[in-house]
Amino acid sequence: MAETVSRVESTGDAIAHALREEILAGRLAGGERLIEEAIAKQYGVSRVPVREALNRLQSEGFVTIVRYRGAAVSETLVQDGRELLQIRRGLEVLAAQLAAANRGGAVADALAAIADDQHDENPTAAPSFHELVAAASGNRQLEEMLTGVNRRVQWGLGHNPDASTSDHRVLAIAIVNGSVTQAGYLMDEHLQRDERYFADKFDHE
Repeated sequence: MAETVSRVESTGDAIAHALREEILAGRLAGGERLIEEAIAKQYGVSRVPVREALNRLQSEGFVTIVRYRGAAVSETLVQDGRELLQIRRGLEVLAAQLAAANRGGAVADALAAIADDQHDENPTAAPSFHELVAAASGNRQLEEMLTGVNRRVQWGLGHNPDASTSDHRVLAIAIVNGSVTQAGYLMDEHLQRDERYFADKFDHE
């Protein structure tokens, strides 16, 4: 684990951020116990901010807290994955519609560059595209919700290597042209393909 935490944010938030990064990186495995006293000693703080951090991570789904047994890193479940994908699609469709209503908003130039690109993006750039759409929505609460959901999707399910990045260009065109209905429809279709990929993966596990 990291030895220090930022003093810019609250101590509890900083510890939550540090632990979340450890979980996302796989350095804290599913089922691994998170002992308040040990974490407090690790970061040189009292147990109060550690408890705050663990409660926050529990609300985000990264940690499970059982009375009298303490906290542990959550173990990913197939049903959780299916539910997260459904939630993500609903939020992403809304973000695409709002982004189109704003014609790309503050990130219109970046989306226009994707729309004009004649070459497929690198698949590893896929999350960046979805972050752009969330930013273009102009809805800060929605953007934060999507960040949390996408973190859990990436952590629990990984990335779909078959994702069509050519979809991004078509979506970007719809957004910068202000085509609200089309943007929502295209995002829905794009993510349904993702869900079919993961459904096949679940069925073979």
